Amino acid sequence: MSHAALAHPPRWLTQAQLHPQPTAAVRDWLFNGDSLTRRLTALSHDGFSVTPLQEGWQRLRNDECALLGVADGSQGWVREVYLRGHGQPWVFARSVAARSVLEGSGLNLAELGSRSLGELLFSDRAFDRGELQACRYPAAWLPQAVREERLWARRSCFSRAALGVLVAEVFLPAFWQAAGLDA
Repeated sequence: MSHAALAHPPRWLTQAQLHPQPTAAVRDWLFNGDSLTRRLTALSHDGFSVTPLQEGWQRLRNDECALLGVADGSQGWVREVYLRGHGQPWVFARSVAARSVLEGSGLNLAELGSRSLGELLFSDRAFDRGELQACRYPAAWLPQAVREERLWARRSCFSRAALGVLVAEVFLPAFWQAAGLDA
């Protein structure tokens, strides 16, 4: 299925817009502005790793184009990874940046490999993080191995001058189990 042509794209909402509200513990994971990489590293007692699934130039989804302020159908760098705790996929992350702005920005996302994009963004003080939004993520947008309906996801845009890097993170069932929470 084309990422751009989902019949019912998700409604990304701020914490104030979410109704009904998830539990306080779930909200803390969805809307905490700290580095998710650091929080997962702590939760896994340093058993954290990143597994790249795919990356390269692709047509961005319409919801991504809208948030990045580029025309629908724009090309961008797309990086999809698993954030793992003790080898288990805990979070599926999709990061995108518009080609028109990324090229010439000095940020080379292709060089990350198995390093965390979050660590890079949080260590560069030139990046400002926009407001966190959450939704129930479409199963069709997930890798087949973890495809499940109604998983909680969050996203925010990190900006440096004209460059925007949109990061979406989908919390998988193994994460909630490791965190001892019901989502």
